[in-house]
Amino acid sequence: MSAALQVTAFGLALLSTLFLLLATCTDCWMVNADDSLEVSHKCRGLWRECVTNMQDGVRTCDQYDSILADHPVKIVVTRTLMIAADLLAGLALATLVLGLDCITFLKEDPCVKLKLCYGAGVILCAGSILGLIGSVWYAVDVYVERAMLVSHNIFLGVHYDFGWSCWLGMAGSMGCFVASVLLTCCLYACTAPSSRCQPQRHPQPRGRTATSKMYAMDSRV
Repeated sequence: MSAALQVTAFGLALLSTLFLLLATCTDCWMVNADDSLEVSHKCRGLWRECVTNMQDGVRTCDQYDSILADHPVKIVVTRTLMIAADLLAGLALATLVLGLDCITFLKEDPCVKLKLCYGAGVILCAGSILGLIGSVWYAVDVYVERAMLVSHNIFLGVHYDFGWSCWLGMAGSMGCFVASVLLTCCLYACTAPSSRCQPQRHPQPRGRTATSKMYAMDSRV
């Protein structure tokens, strides 16, 4: 049961990590919400802005300035959180691979392999929280910016809504969180108490105790 749970969590974590990487690299975090009025499809990402002509399909992209340049807060915060989530998810995957029961590494020490699975679950949980905060932060900021423009009757030629890259970030973060629950709570519940890591107490041999008593009696004499 625990082996099947580990494989399920690994598959979910791998898919979720790919979603996080795609969300970080792609450029459709914001899309124009007025497709019926526009002849082009505009996308804004964390690293560049792209425009696709709806008539001939030609796509042109504008790279943002250097990463050290001044950018809006939502881009800087989302970049930082998503990169940190990607790194943590990758580290958790590497740790989980070593802890899988189907891997021969540390096969003779199941206690260590179980700890590796628990550690991978904790790392995945941290990565999922960072990724979810970054994705939701960006989506809320886009929504608030659009609501402010509408409330003040300001029309800049195009209104943006959050796009599929933002949804990928949310989905990947939630997937990592579910995988972390499988690797911590569910794995602990499915593991037999006898298989869990417990500190072993080594009792003192009786022979040594008897010998010490004999020496004590001789010294008294």
